[in-house]
Amino acid sequence: MNRIVVIIVVSILTLFFYLEVARAEVVDRVVAVVSNDVITLYELDNVVKSYIERMGKSLGPEDRNRVVEETRKVVLNRMIDDLIIEQQARRAGIVVKEEDVMSSISDLLARRNTKLEDFKEALVKEGSSFEEFKEETKKHLMKMRLAQREVRSKIAVSEEEIGEHYSRHRDIYEGKESIRLKQILIAIPNGADGETKKKLRMGAEEILKKLKAGEPFELMASRFSKGPEAQAGGDLGFVEKGTMFPSVEEAAFRLKEGELSEVVESPLGFHILKVVDRRGKGAKPLAVIREEIRNEITNEKMERKLQEWVQELREKSFVEIRL
Repeated sequence: MNRIVVIIVVSILTLFFYLEVARAEVVDRVVAVVSNDVITLYELDNVVKSYIERMGKSLGPEDRNRVVEETRKVVLNRMIDDLIIEQQARRAGIVVKEEDVMSSISDLLARRNTKLEDFKEALVKEGSSFEEFKEETKKHLMKMRLAQREVRSKIAVSEEEIGEHYSRHRDIYEGKESIRLKQILIAIPNGADGETKKKLRMGAEEILKKLKAGEPFELMASRFSKGPEAQAGGDLGFVEKGTMFPSVEEAAFRLKEGELSEVVESPLGFHILKVVDRRGKGAKPLAVIREEIRNEITNEKMERKLQEWVQELREKSFVEIRL
């Protein structure tokens, strides 16, 4: 009798084992073959999940399945292109090291005046992670190095193209002087007394101290600003002269790029301002503008040329989609 029980138990366990194996094969299977490499359903779903999480509450339950399926197809095609680029980079001997990735990220953080820990927290809030960002940075660097090697030499920007671009966007370069402005606004409630205003100004001064000590402007704006631009990191976009309160405008247009203002009072409240770019009315020397236009046209051409080149490689490669 005991022997029969043992046989039954072993049979059941064996059945469970094969069921689990079968289930695992269904859950994680190959969804694309690209030459000698494969993309699995697990890898695809991880990327899709990240995209869907970033959409957040804007995605209704009735649309979720449709959006997931559409996103899957788009993401899979992008992953195939990325894999083709990676394969071509390997053949070309292009290597992106860990220190290259971290150096690129460090440059980005320096431009944004952001600390690494704050950046990691911001990524988590967006439904991403630092490891995912590193992987995307690595792919971008590999793509750019490959583009420099295979595509850049075939791209030329003529003086006529620069002139045409300038003519089409003359209002940007020669129009009203404007600045791209970021602000943190500590609003004054209607009917606030002197004591309340004093406390609010002190709060604004504390925020300014933290900014000068290196706190990221975008993070402080999202936490403390009461303006409608708070969720965009305080970014107001380009603002022309004559559209702001005089006290705010005077302080803002006096700033150099990247410079912080002191606390500025207006009828709305207390403002902390930061200028990140300028344009119009001779804000930049013509030589600087020409170089910016040349780089912009070059980057646009490189992106198009690289896509064409990757499409040609894809047509020559063995690609089988099993989704």
